[in-house]
Amino acid sequence: MNFTKPLLTTALAAFMLTGCYNEPGLVQDTSNSRTMTGAAAGALAGSMIGYNTGSHNTKSALVGGLLGAAVGGAVGYSMDQQANEIANALGTGVNNDPLAALDPKREILVSKSSDYVKIMFRDPMMFATDSAKLQPHARSKINKVRTVLANYPQTTVAVAGFTDDQGSYSYNQRLSERRAQTVADILAVNGYPLVRGCSYDKAIAANNSAANRALNRRVEVYLYSDKNKMADPCQ
Repeated sequence: MNFTKPLLTTALAAFMLTGCYNEPGLVQDTSNSRTMTGAAAGALAGSMIGYNTGSHNTKSALVGGLLGAAVGGAVGYSMDQQANEIANALGTGVNNDPLAALDPKREILVSKSSDYVKIMFRDPMMFATDSAKLQPHARSKINKVRTVLANYPQTTVAVAGFTDDQGSYSYNQRLSERRAQTVADILAVNGYPLVRGCSYDKAIAANNSAANRALNRRVEVYLYSDKNKMADPCQ
């Protein structure tokens, strides 16, 4: 029995389906990599299920693959769409350049990976020194994220706070957690987010200058379509 033909057929169907998920008006990022990955993975899984439960024939594999591609592509599309909608609401675009985090002019950075969308909010827009009280401009921006998340009840949210290395690790641990909780309180529209305080772990830049320490003081928001793929943001 040759399973190669139905696999190739459903893989083609997956890519055809991803081409259907281009909605006008989504800004900046047009890669739709998450959509294509989801559709391809769904097609493969669906093909195998259809083949194994449908008399081991090509037709069953094709039907299963098409259904799997549709489901997987829809999940990918949802995350791609969220990334673009959030970036648009925050007045920026989706930027996956790893060097973007080193640009001090970027107070907000929206990026995406295969497992999550990440929104980085960085000082000085967020908090005053030694404070966990959001400044008005930052609160306004985070409320914009909340508005978008309200349309995606299936999304799982995690919030992590990070500091520079001024002061003790334990003090910065508490401060980073309180800052993350402040943001999480606003974003708890579909359930309370996972909250982590990371102190000065996972620094973006060496804490050897005022400019670099400012890069490290930040809050990161992670959006997952699958809570089982959540990772420790402090690692």
